[in-house]
Amino acid sequence: MIGGGLAGLASAVALAEVGLKVRLFEKRPHLGGRATSYTLPDGSEVDNCQHVTLGCCTNLMDFYRRAGADGKIRFYDRLHFADRQGRRSTIEASALPPPLHMAPSFACFGALGVADRLGIARALAAIARAGGQPPDLAGVSMLDWLHRMRQTPGAIERFWRVVLVSALDEELARTDARYGIDVFWKAFLGNRDGYRVGIPSVPLAELYEGCREAIAQRGGEVKLRCGIREIRVREGRFECAVLEDGSEVSADACIAAVPHDVLLGLLPKEMGEDGGLFAGLRHIRTSPITGVHLWFDHTVMTEPFLTLLDHTTQWIFNKSLLYARAGANGATSDQAKPGTGEQGQYLQLVISASYDLVPRSRQEIIDLCRHELEDVLPATRGARLEKATVIKEVRATFSPEPGVDRWRPLQETALKNLFLAGDWTRTGWPATMEGAVRSGYLAAEAVLAGFGRPQKFLQPDLPFEGLSKFWAKEKEVPAS
Repeated sequence: MIGGGLAGLASAVALAEVGLKVRLFEKRPHLGGRATSYTLPDGSEVDNCQHVTLGCCTNLMDFYRRAGADGKIRFYDRLHFADRQGRRSTIEASALPPPLHMAPSFACFGALGVADRLGIARALAAIARAGGQPPDLAGVSMLDWLHRMRQTPGAIERFWRVVLVSALDEELARTDARYGIDVFWKAFLGNRDGYRVGIPSVPLAELYEGCREAIAQRGGEVKLRCGIREIRVREGRFECAVLEDGSEVSADACIAAVPHDVLLGLLPKEMGEDGGLFAGLRHIRTSPITGVHLWFDHTVMTEPFLTLLDHTTQWIFNKSLLYARAGANGATSDQAKPGTGEQGQYLQLVISASYDLVPRSRQEIIDLCRHELEDVLPATRGARLEKATVIKEVRATFSPEPGVDRWRPLQETALKNLFLAGDWTRTGWPATMEGAVRSGYLAAEAVLAGFGRPQKFLQPDLPFEGLSKFWAKEKEVPAS
């Protein structure tokens, strides 16, 4: 197993559970890949970017269960939004059956005008009635589809863009409409629990502690700070992996769970050139995410998280509150600085598709974010910023551009005993943690099928409910 991100870990844990001896190699000093945390020189533990799950992410939650981390995810039923004037709006499910369960919240969404809401209702109804599969989407961007649905500028900027850029890490004009529509169909329309936000109550690296144990208990091994220099191929099959120290590791099967651009650097050069087996990977582009970490001297925010409208900053996560331990009556403890006992508050801000921030300096980004916080969190105006850091993931995810699926490979390759895992492989999902885990499970299934031991790990989606169940059934393809 090459790579200890979510895709590699999902494959490794699943295969170890069925008795295979797994050796996992990760070049970093920690597991989790791009969805992990690490310690700053002053001892603060920070996530490289805040990652969340949704109720519709069934495979990610299954992975957390296998890793013994499902109890470290807290789910929230209310989504809080704030506009430039600091006005709050909330989205939550009502008692109505799907897809109508969100309608009362949308109707009362104060940041949207009447024309905005009517347009959004029309587009969401079109998605639902089509069972999540509106016609004529091939090669169409999400922005083009929204224009086709006559969405107002306010609806696009204050609703569609807010949700989708965060979910897909790409601007609407660069996003395949099918992925954007899938987000709303699976998270907001199909099942009343699909939209619920699950946020880790611990630093991300702690979610993967059980993975190493699960692999080791079954005779496997996890090696950190152990990078791979080369994947050798001979006579159409995987031969061995060459470590950075020059030693070779052979195996009955190899799963390469690394980013697509990294994979091209490991395989024989000709395989990535025109006409090569993996030439399509060169057409997959990437998108950046920027995380901004701010420590204030006193409490400035009461919500666990907040989504911003009309700002560069998209999400604010109240890490002090999210990490606080719940008391016996469900109340959270005082918001203290982790490890100090002193009163203060730690916030993490997230900006997806942050192309404009990549060339900007750390201080420019911090100043921009502080200015935007004053709009929605007035208490920050009088608070002292004790420290701050900025983490740029310039190549955080693959870009879900229109037509990108034709370049995404299956987990089983034409090379015997070489398999692929990663959110960029063909999973039916965009670049999400759910997609990464799905790819890992699919790769594990392919390995076992090659050994003549077929087994399923992939979990089904949430069942459709209410009218959505009826419309989804109408779109089912009859068995041949």
